[in-house]
Amino acid sequence: MPQRPARETVDLSQYPNLVVIYLGMRVNVMTGFKTLLGMGPKISAAVEAKPDGLLLHENVLYSLRHFGMRQYWRDFESLEVWSRSEPHIRWWQNFLRNSGGAGFWHETYFLRGGIEAVYVDMQSPTGMARFAPRVTARGAMFSARKRAGMAGEAQTTAGISEEEFYSGR
Repeated sequence: MPQRPARETVDLSQYPNLVVIYLGMRVNVMTGFKTLLGMGPKISAAVEAKPDGLLLHENVLYSLRHFGMRQYWRDFESLEVWSRSEPHIRWWQNFLRNSGGAGFWHETYFLRGGIEAVYVDMQSPTGMARFAPRVTARGAMFSARKRAGMAGEAQTTAGISEEEFYSGR
C-alpha cells in the first residue's frame, strides 16, 4: 500500500527579521579558478568562527565553474556588521580592486519583505539579472542597505567608497 509522504513546514516566529542571502562566484577566465579556489578555505574558516547572527551556511554548486553558498542570518544588522569586518571587508576590497578573472554576485531576501542584489564582473547574467533591467550600482544603488530600501546608515565603515571604486584608485 502506498505511504503518504510527510508534509512539513517551518515556524519562523522566532526569526522575525530573518535574512537569506545567496552568493556566487563564477570563473570568467582561467585565472578565475585560482581566485575561486583560493576563497574556499577562507570562507570555511570564517563560517567555522561562527559569526554572531549566522544561523546556517550551505555550499551550492551551480556548475563546474560557478560555486556559491546560501546563508541564513538572524537579521540584516548581523549580516551587515560581519560583512564590514575582517576578514570579509579585506576580501571585498581586494575583489573590487581586481576581480582575478572571476565574477561575484549576491541576492538578499528579507522575511519582512524586500530584496536587494549586486553583480560584479558577471559576464553573463545570473539570477534576477536574467529578467530584470540591470543598472549601474551608483548612488543609493551602491549600498546594500539602500538597495533594500532600509533606513539609516551602515552599521560600520564600507570596504571601498563609491568614489574610490569608480575613480579606479
